[in-house]
Amino acid sequence: MELTSKQRAQLRGLANTIDTILQVGKDGIGENLVKQADNALEARELIKGRVLDNNMEYDARSAAAALASATRSEVVQVIGTKFVLYRESHSKPREKRIQLVKSSRKAIR
Repeated sequence: MELTSKQRAQLRGLANTIDTILQVGKDGIGENLVKQADNALEARELIKGRVLDNNMEYDARSAAAALASATRSEVVQVIGTKFVLYRESHSKPREKRIQLVKSSRKAIR
């Protein structure tokens, strides 16, 4: 699922108020970190992560891309050492999920 620019903007606004819950440290992106990110995405849908200074392998953009592909999520934004990931939850009731704005693309005939 590719996010539109309006949906990305909506998620960026929501991400401003959440705390960083994921940290990519000197061990990089391992099985435990992917599992932690996967569980957090299922519970929250929107998570914020950070690449610590002691990590020599990843910058924020590459860490976000690697985690997004491992967790089947979308990268919402990357700023400095922080990044935001989104994936729609399937365990939450529909009314408790983040309601993304609808895409207003018109069909070209």
